[in-house]
Amino acid sequence: MPHTPEPDEDDLDAVPPPQPVFHVEQALLGALLLDPHRLDDVNGIAADSFSTAAHAALYAAISTLPRPDPAEHAKNTTWLDRVLATALEEARGLTASYLHALVQVCPWPRHAPAYARMVEAEHARRRLLTAAERLVHTVHDASLPHPVQTALAEADALAAVVDDIANRFPPRSGVLPRIPAPPPTAADDTEAVEEEQLLLATATARPDDIEAVRWLLPDDLTLPLHAGLWQCLTTLARRDEPIDPVTVLWEAQQRGLLDYGREPGEVLRMLAEPAGSVEHWAERALRRSLLATAEHTGRRVEAYAGDSANTPFQLVAGARRALADIAAVRTRWQHATGTTPPQQRRPAPATRAGPPTTTAAHAARPTRATR
Repeated sequence: MPHTPEPDEDDLDAVPPPQPVFHVEQALLGALLLDPHRLDDVNGIAADSFSTAAHAALYAAISTLPRPDPAEHAKNTTWLDRVLATALEEARGLTASYLHALVQVCPWPRHAPAYARMVEAEHARRRLLTAAERLVHTVHDASLPHPVQTALAEADALAAVVDDIANRFPPRSGVLPRIPAPPPTAADDTEAVEEEQLLLATATARPDDIEAVRWLLPDDLTLPLHAGLWQCLTTLARRDEPIDPVTVLWEAQQRGLLDYGREPGEVLRMLAEPAGSVEHWAERALRRSLLATAEHTGRRVEAYAGDSANTPFQLVAGARRALADIAAVRTRWQHATGTTPPQQRRPAPATRAGPPTTTAAHAARPTRATR
């Protein structure tokens, strides 16, 4: 006879099992409920360090209520009842039986400092993930009046989180995230292609203006052919050789750029249709490159922080490498625009005590994504 599921059986099966940090939090809270004076040995965490509202409410209650007399606490549940009553103001689903279960699941109350360190590490990972997600979201927010400035501000906020984690978990040499960078994201680059073609054609018609946009690099362009043609133009200009569609086409042939499938006549026609100014199109290309770099950096940090196997040491090392890409493009953007975008002031990270944990893994540095 076939099995007939209960009405809510499928829904229960769909609930994912708790993450390891959930059990760590239970052990920590159990230790503190059993022996509240062990709170003196716990540092580096606050109520918002916990992964659930119930655990956060319990820790807040334990931290704020006066501690009971140890002898009295061993004989009755008066203090536990006060903790429950206080926590219920923030988490209404808590029960007395859950508090007693926490005490039962704590293997060693004296290990409370180690449990707290684990909770702190997981909270650091969640903070980094949130900051990276905000950076990626900013890049795609079409409603922003100043997208570059906003993206750079979010990059500064991400860097501040990294600095704070580094202070709490000093990095070890040679430690990198264990997973590679995320794959390149596909994007609609029709506008980019058209603007880059105008840049190349205008620079071919006005080669004297190329020197003024030395801050634009071939990697800033979205297509390999366009990047190669820009390198042809800058090379010819540096050699002080004649520049026109024909000379650029010949230089492109010497570099093997026609292997990208473009017919020579098509390249000549593209280079013969200038419009606007070289500086305008170059700045547009650099702006697009900066935003694409910000997105890729955010996605790299998302990938690192999304893997719970990466330690805080690894997250700091990987995030700082990713943020270095934004810093490089940012410097060129400042040269291009003649302005210095305001940087978010980084607060001095709080110092903490306690021995760090150690886990080391190594991964190759990810390459930059093709935009």
